[in-house]
Amino acid sequence: MAYVLQVDFKMDGPFGDEMAEAFSDLARSINEEEGFIRKIWTESPETNEAGGIYLFETKETAEQYFDMHSKRLAGFGITNVNTKIFAINDKLTEITKGLVK
Repeated sequence: MAYVLQVDFKMDGPFGDEMAEAFSDLARSINEEEGFIRKIWTESPETNEAGGIYLFETKETAEQYFDMHSKRLAGFGITNVNTKIFAINDKLTEITKGLVK
């Protein structure tokens, strides 16, 4: 069973193309994380928020990644991070064309 890690936090930017350029190396490094399947990057310049929806193979790898990532964010001065981990209902997700594998 796969797990979703939902992360969001306040951030003053950059957003859009500037964010893509600034964080492209980070994005590539996430691909190398244990148990990582995919990530959807989220941003809201209007509310100064950013984050992502991650998909991991197991709950343990999602937790391990978030532990490491929260320390990395703290290094950027971001300490108030909202996070949740959810199990995925594979049968319903398949019906609605969710990309789990």
